[in-house]
Amino acid sequence: MATVPPPWLALASEGGVDVLYLQGHWRLPHVAAIEAEIEALSLAGRTHCVIDGSRLEDLDTAAGFLLLRHLAGLGCATATVEVRHMREGHERLLALVRERMAAPSVAAPTHRRPIVQRIGAATLEVTRTLATHTGFIGVVALEIVALLRRPRLFRFRETVSQFEVVALDAIPIVALVIFLIGVVFAYLLGVQAQRYGATIFVVDGVGIAICRELSPILVAVIVAGRSGAAFTAQIGSMKVQEETDAIQTLGLSPIQVLVVPRLVAIVLGLPLLVFAGDAAGIAGGMLIGALQLGIAPEAFASRLHQVLPMSAFVVGVAKAPVFAAFIAMIACRMGLSVARDARSVGEHTTSTVVQSIVWVIVLDAAFAVSLQRMGI
Repeated sequence: MATVPPPWLALASEGGVDVLYLQGHWRLPHVAAIEAEIEALSLAGRTHCVIDGSRLEDLDTAAGFLLLRHLAGLGCATATVEVRHMREGHERLLALVRERMAAPSVAAPTHRRPIVQRIGAATLEVTRTLATHTGFIGVVALEIVALLRRPRLFRFRETVSQFEVVALDAIPIVALVIFLIGVVFAYLLGVQAQRYGATIFVVDGVGIAICRELSPILVAVIVAGRSGAAFTAQIGSMKVQEETDAIQTLGLSPIQVLVVPRLVAIVLGLPLLVFAGDAAGIAGGMLIGALQLGIAPEAFASRLHQVLPMSAFVVGVAKAPVFAAFIAMIACRMGLSVARDARSVGEHTTSTVVQSIVWVIVLDAAFAVSLQRMGI
């Protein structure tokens, strides 16, 4: 004949106070059965009750939390629950559960600040960011001067390795993107030019737009998302793993070891990528000219040679090192400012891409205005 298991708790009234006698093993495997008995429990409407642990054998946090939560739902707050005849370990565990239940929520109440306050906070944040970037540029400049005085400290192999990753490995993706941009630009321009029988002028628009504006800015955006993010993630991970501290312990400069090779590699590599983008974009325009506009490749090349000034090509290539320097500075500085946790690495990597793209656009606009005033 099967034996009926004893109840997990017993309720008694002693001196006008509800007393709960806990019995058996109050542990996680028995939570379902314990919960069923707790839900059937009803107090006499009093706000004070006593938990008696003289019959209790085991207790864990899951069962303790279940009990205190149900008592609170019946109106017996955790602060008014009295514990008696309980082992020291069980009493400490129950006190810990009660403390966690009484602790306020970590998340602060969300409220939207006034628009003026938000603008002021954003302005201060931008000012601090600019100040830290400026200071970092000064530190890097001093390290470069030190390397010029002692060239043997320059890490040539690391620079070549970074150049391969930044420039050579990026040529396929850059060529593909700018080629497609050339195709789209030539097609849209050709659709309008065909209305007036001026399809040959598509060559002018494609050549000047690709070489002077589209190729430099698109290549910089691609490099910012590809290499800039990689710089921040690499340096940030090294800081999280305390590898930057190890570099300093060895008497080396993290700027010379980590920043300068990446800076030199990207400054040398971006003009090469812009040149590859120029060629790919013009090839895309030439393809559309041959397939859609009736412009033979020979005629396209001849017209391009006539109308594309060397200044457009030079301006586009000259922008590249400036864009590259800003991307490298932002990426390396964000990497070195990472806190010692993985979440910070992700946040700083995202910030690197956003800041780099914004600065590329701002610099391109500054170039456009300045060169226009100089008549170039």
